[in-house]
Amino acid sequence: MVGLLLLLNCLGLSISLSASTGGGDYLHAVRIDGSINPVVSAFIVEEVRKAHAEGARAFLIEMDTPGGLDTAMREIIQALLTSDLPVVVYVSPPGARAASAGALITLAADFAVMAPGTNIGAATPVAIGPGQQQQEGGVMQTKVLNDAAAYARSIAQQRGRNTSWAEQIVREGVSTAAQEAVDLKVVDLVAADLVALREGLEGWTYLRQGEARQLRLLGAELRYADMTLRQRILNVVSNPTMAYLLMMLGILGIFFEISQPGVIFPGVIGALALLLALFALQALPISYAGVLLILLGLILFLLEIKVTSFGMLTVAGAVALGFGSLMLIDSPEPALQISKGVILTTVLTFTVLFGGCLCFVVRAQRRRFQSGMEGLIGEQGLTVTPVHEGGTVFVHGEYWEAFSAETIPSDETVEVVRLASKLRLEVKRKLLSDE
Repeated sequence: MVGLLLLLNCLGLSISLSASTGGGDYLHAVRIDGSINPVVSAFIVEEVRKAHAEGARAFLIEMDTPGGLDTAMREIIQALLTSDLPVVVYVSPPGARAASAGALITLAADFAVMAPGTNIGAATPVAIGPGQQQQEGGVMQTKVLNDAAAYARSIAQQRGRNTSWAEQIVREGVSTAAQEAVDLKVVDLVAADLVALREGLEGWTYLRQGEARQLRLLGAELRYADMTLRQRILNVVSNPTMAYLLMMLGILGIFFEISQPGVIFPGVIGALALLLALFALQALPISYAGVLLILLGLILFLLEIKVTSFGMLTVAGAVALGFGSLMLIDSPEPALQISKGVILTTVLTFTVLFGGCLCFVVRAQRRRFQSGMEGLIGEQGLTVTPVHEGGTVFVHGEYWEAFSAETIPSDETVEVVRLASKLRLEVKRKLLSDE
């Protein structure tokens, strides 16, 4: 039985054991530590559903996030606003933040609590999608800003919070410290830990379907739900920096497989990395210009094999790769940016590996044949008989029919110029100046 459970967990599946662990007399808790992305939203929505099914007392979200995608945020907020269970959002540990999307998720909770030293706010919307960044005051930006401000006011109004502050964090990017947020009626409580949170919120009331209910947290077991192995992997690759690295690894693996067919391993790794990268990139604001520049860089590297450019194509490919990497994510949101250090290191490493590989390929292609019929070209031998329109030479341990543009007497050193046919060579006299 244990082995079966471990196997199912490795496959990303889970089995509820609540029936044998006390039913619903517990607090269902999850942690958000990082950006808000589709994987995180799907995880939280699923855990809210499980908490309802198992009859938990409340749903608790511990959060430390710089923000994330608008679509993922709205999925989470929708699940929280339609939850029949009371929802508590706890911004922790000290030093954490609920920025951007995290601020609106906090507003959507029935009870919002912050640890000392935390902050909340800075929810100004940013462009999502290729070429969507607008100049300040532009029509599109105004529409997006008005929509986000109305959304924030609506959430704050539904939960009885400060609607003016909710609009300010969207329009002005305001960020507020924990105690100040309590004073402004943005959050309900400052609690140093979960014990203080339970004691502070015990007995508070919340509304469901027009009915006032009391929150009961003391005495309930606290159970944390963790992501499955599959969700953890997808959550990691959804990070923009990780998605970028996977894309570059995939390109490199595919290139090696094309340049050295039959090796298989680089192709398999490259294909897997590209598939994971595509999964991550479809959830990120990608710039088409950045993608095209990266592809241009790859094409320039490949052209270096066929075109003698004395390294200019490699340099141009590196420049295109660098600019494409910088432009790949079309958003000023810090949580969605690729590390500049990672870009620099990756481009340099990629260029060195690519350039080195191409040098070896070109050198191998230009190397003189060492075996076979073509390997005879340039070989030296001796004339057995005088050679002009015909004759015999001894080359590479064998006797060959030969001819020459001039008459060459016997016992002279000659050099093979070309193969006129499979059994006939063209030779020339080997002069001392040729040594």
